[in-house]
Amino acid sequence: MSLDFRTPFCPSSAAKSTRRAAVKAGALGLLGGLGMDQLTALEQKGGGKKKKSVIYIFLSGGLAQHESFDMKPDAPADIRGEFRPIPTKTPGLRICEHLPELAKRSEDWALCRSLSHGSNEHSDGHLIMMTGRTDLPPGFDPTKPKETDWPSIAALAGQMLPQKGALPPALVLPEKMVHRTGRVIPGQFGGLLGRQHDPFFLEASKYNPRGYGAYPTHDFHHANGAEGRDDLQFRTVSLDLPDTVDFARFQDRLGLQRLLDGQRKHLEEAAGGMDRYREMAVGLLSDPKVQAAFDVHGVDEKTQARYGKNAFGWSLLMARQLVESGVRLVQVNLGNNETWDTHQAAFPNLRDFLFPPTDRAVSALLDDLRESGMLDDTLVVVASDFGRTPKISTLASATLPGRDHWGAVQSVLLAGGGIRGGAVLGETDKLGGHPVTDGRRVEDLAATIFDVLGFPRDAHWTDTTGRPMPLYHGEPLELFG
Repeated sequence: MSLDFRTPFCPSSAAKSTRRAAVKAGALGLLGGLGMDQLTALEQKGGGKKKKSVIYIFLSGGLAQHESFDMKPDAPADIRGEFRPIPTKTPGLRICEHLPELAKRSEDWALCRSLSHGSNEHSDGHLIMMTGRTDLPPGFDPTKPKETDWPSIAALAGQMLPQKGALPPALVLPEKMVHRTGRVIPGQFGGLLGRQHDPFFLEASKYNPRGYGAYPTHDFHHANGAEGRDDLQFRTVSLDLPDTVDFARFQDRLGLQRLLDGQRKHLEEAAGGMDRYREMAVGLLSDPKVQAAFDVHGVDEKTQARYGKNAFGWSLLMARQLVESGVRLVQVNLGNNETWDTHQAAFPNLRDFLFPPTDRAVSALLDDLRESGMLDDTLVVVASDFGRTPKISTLASATLPGRDHWGAVQSVLLAGGGIRGGAVLGETDKLGGHPVTDGRRVEDLAATIFDVLGFPRDAHWTDTTGRPMPLYHGEPLELFG
């Protein structure tokens, strides 16, 4: 059975829901592109631990460790590349010269330089990193998601965390991961949890099969450089409709009735689903504070400028506002179309289009979390589907060099959440190709996220056949305290 990747709100006709709220909820699903998970509450055994949140920043395509957090300046030229390391605020810790703002804030973040999963394929790497499972699920299809896939970390968090208020406990923004060919990348959905537990997707970015990066200021094409397009728009969610709307005509014009009928059928397959969708939809529509959490264009110009007035900056600003409003896990996809897949023109593309908006936005996020007193209670993770090859190469169709896929190792940045600032876990060999100390698995990164969220080590989730499945498959990274 094909998966329904967009499951908008479906309010019922219950007495407590007004006709206006119901139609507005349906319009929200159609116009805003939102998907809503169905929450099944899980009684947690947190042992009195303070509840923390996670912002998981995912760099689709493969961040090069040599060009970012594990530079090899003494290696031969075809290994070390064109960039040079600069000192950070932490003595002895050096990172790329094109990440100067993060270098100034090393007291807030730590590195794991030894994360490995071994797969060099994008679809495999995406599923592995978004689900926290190295082993591929039985029947895995790299061309499409399947209901037998492992559930994503976002789906598990959304299903297991208790909901407070109108907002879901976990969501993904600003878009799903979609390949430029139009195929949806596996690993992002509920999988064996069931379709009703797909994460809440906030689709603020229009699907764009041609360009990449932080539009409108840093959109680019891997081969051609700057795109300079003006047809891309970062859409904040409108949670209201004007009183002057003729709802009957509105439904006819947009085909809302057909859409809502289809959703009703979907929700009837999940016991209790309609009530939960309805309640969350009406709550979203009726709470001004919730509405404000989605609004980034209305934030003061100075704050927007600190983050960067582009898709990367707005996404991380929205993530901060949502965490402040009570969302416990936000996955932020910084770039679609495998934006960070630097096979060609790696150095100008990273220098001119990718690092500037990322360095700026992540640094602004850390500043905001620190200044608001939220940093100790919010873990920020920056990871990718894999790293890049030690040796630089040039594609036959390219004029400028880059690096190929490399699952053997990648560098992961972790900030806040009780992390020891400036700490480094793991070391790679002199070519930056393999861990030589403290090798860590993707399961350990997932365990770190689950532990910060307060899940007990014996926590389980239940698959669609009723089988209990362990949540933890690794141990949290030793970077705290």
